Amino acid sequence: MSDTVEFLKTRRSVKPREMSGPGPSPAELETILTIGARVPDHGKLAPWRFIVFEHDARARAGAVIADVFARKNPQATQADIEVEKNRLMDAPLVIAVVSFTRPHPKVPEWEQQLSAGASAMNIVTAASALGYGANWLTGWFAFDRDVLDELGLKADEKIAGFIHIGTPTKPNEDRPRPALGDIVTRF
Repeated sequence: MSDTVEFLKTRRSVKPREMSGPGPSPAELETILTIGARVPDHGKLAPWRFIVFEHDARARAGAVIADVFARKNPQATQADIEVEKNRLMDAPLVIAVVSFTRPHPKVPEWEQQLSAGASAMNIVTAASALGYGANWLTGWFAFDRDVLDELGLKADEKIAGFIHIGTPTKPNEDRPRPALGDIVTRF
């Protein structure tokens, strides 16, 4: 069995709170993004793009998230607001996969959205293959139009996920996986 197959059989997500620096180097980040763009894309539409949050950009994005949260939750405590402010601060690198669709006679919206999902998974897999911990998350703010607008997304764009990438701080335990007998049928 190839090393790639063994790697894929054991790949697992790492919680952002269990990551620290260092994150990927500039060359590694370019590799991760290149692999993220190498996905099935019927019609060559590239119905996704990436936003890289590193260094102080993570804190600036966190301030946006916290401000929107505070406006929409006037009863929130300062501790609640701090949680929101730190949403992107655990891992040294966060990549948002932005999804959008384009009208096309042969490529339905659903297929374009799946391409964005494939892109997110390729980013997770590439980061993991380079030895980093990675986790694909969303959260309320990934679906909040005010947050998306303030992060610079266009009206027709959505967040497919925020991919958190960093160095694992402890060994990662696997979680239970579905038994193939429960999820596989034959036609």
